Amino acid sequence: MCGLCGEISFDGPADPAAVKRMVDTLAPRGPDGGGIHGHDRVVFGHRRLKIIGLSSAAQQPMQDPELGLSLVFNGCIYNYRALRGELEARGYRFFSTSDTEVVLKAFHAWGPRCVERFLGMFAFAILERDSGRVTLARDRLGIKPLYYSEAKGRFRFASTLPALLAAGDVDTAIDPAALHHYMSWHAGVPAPLTIIRGVRKLAPATLLTLESDGSRREETYWTLTVGARDEDRAMTEAEWREAVLDALGTAVERRQVADVPTGVLLSGGLDSSVIVALLARRGQSGLKTFSIGFDAVNGVEGDEFKYSDIIAREFDTEHTKLVIDGSRTLEALPAAIAAMAEPQMSHDAVAFWLLSQEVAKHVKVIQSGQGADEVFGGYHWYPKLMGSQDPVDDYARAYFDRDHAEMREALAPDLLNGDYSRDFIAHFFAGSASRSAIDKTLQLDQQIMLVDDPVKRVDNMTMAHGLEARVPFLDHELVELAARIPADLKVRGEGKYILKEAARAVVPEAVIDRPKGYFPVPALKHLRGPFLDFVRDVLDRSAARDRGLFNRAYVDRLLADPDGALTPKGNSKLWQVALLEAWLQTHGV
Repeated sequence: MCGLCGEISFDGPADPAAVKRMVDTLAPRGPDGGGIHGHDRVVFGHRRLKIIGLSSAAQQPMQDPELGLSLVFNGCIYNYRALRGELEARGYRFFSTSDTEVVLKAFHAWGPRCVERFLGMFAFAILERDSGRVTLARDRLGIKPLYYSEAKGRFRFASTLPALLAAGDVDTAIDPAALHHYMSWHAGVPAPLTIIRGVRKLAPATLLTLESDGSRREETYWTLTVGARDEDRAMTEAEWREAVLDALGTAVERRQVADVPTGVLLSGGLDSSVIVALLARRGQSGLKTFSIGFDAVNGVEGDEFKYSDIIAREFDTEHTKLVIDGSRTLEALPAAIAAMAEPQMSHDAVAFWLLSQEVAKHVKVIQSGQGADEVFGGYHWYPKLMGSQDPVDDYARAYFDRDHAEMREALAPDLLNGDYSRDFIAHFFAGSASRSAIDKTLQLDQQIMLVDDPVKRVDNMTMAHGLEARVPFLDHELVELAARIPADLKVRGEGKYILKEAARAVVPEAVIDRPKGYFPVPALKHLRGPFLDFVRDVLDRSAARDRGLFNRAYVDRLLADPDGALTPKGNSKLWQVALLEAWLQTHGV
């Protein structure tokens, strides 16, 4: 887990100073070292977090003069030892014990499609010395980020958008379509867009090849189709339960590979609890677990310790509870916003920032339960899509933070050029190979919403403290298995039915049958006192008024009644508006 960046010039030497600025911005992602390597028109930069292969031999950018390849890599390849064995059998010699070197030699052996052999999360760039060709890649489910910008005969890339801003020469105008997505889709902005017109992001499961003359090609190497298969019709519910538990057990075991201590973020919900249970079942002892809680506000509880305590006792973990008062939450807001690669409105961003700050004092790797709701059908809008005859309308009504009519009230007229978000959904559903409305919705949420909301949030907040987060529910083999399970077995009841039933073999029923919860930060849902003052200050600054993204009458209405406008997911619309403006101001846009 690290931070990577680089510049490719098509009409002269690359600019090492610009790459150095990006490297410096990425320092929190890689506190254990950094470096820059130039090859005339291509310069790579890297910040390193030592997880696998701790010696200096694994330092990046990594070069192999014998093979004529240079690499910068972010992520972890969980099956790197098996791949190394294959490569050694083919005659490859290794100078480190890292998964980074396995990526480099796998690329030489099998070409860009080596990514199909990787079990893990990754983003990387590889330079072929003799041809000058550069290949960029991103993992199947977009767990690791990869942003890029283009101008004046050059191409820059980095693990975060702010790193590209630090390099300079970026068009920082607001992208109208991205703004519409942000305001509709709980701040999610689908690739390749970002809120900034001059920065784009590589889509998940994508290979981008750049030739020395500037020509390029892009290909998708993995796709997901959700829906029951004819060959699975004989599968019983009991067989699906067993298959889920086996696949998830394999996924959590894979994610323990590390040369440093590991732990689990234990929220008290089913998803993190089953991770702990399966690790214990597979012989893990002395597991370090971590939970966080906040002050209650307006009757909304700010912790779920009673559930996380059950799991910690049941499996005898080394458990740490972090209790955060409101003042510390407020103090952390600016730093959490600064750590966002893109603006992220979810209240729990600051919770993850604070939790990661504490956890990083104990371990360098943690497992987290993100992705279970999308993969196993746990959200409240999924039942509404079962049997839907108008999935576009039903999805928009159940999920979107605002309809297009409210968007007209919220946004400045010159930024409202169409119903971008609804059009995106319609286009996605029309092109999906998944057949039913619910299966199309599950595919959409796994490929789009999941990537650009919870997964991005966890990556940003953990990496702000040099902490590597691993997400076993996004093991692509587990995702493929879950995609084949009939929708009713996922969505039944209050959701995640098959996961809950499978978990009964290992998790106490008090945790499985509890009311569904979310990572609570009540102070950002019910804005009061200094939190409301923070929001008001951000929106009243001259930078916000001069930018004019939002109609002032709309802003004033939200400020006058902060609790009066919540999204379908129960989040503050006022916070969503203020967070975007705070992010833009923080990053000098």
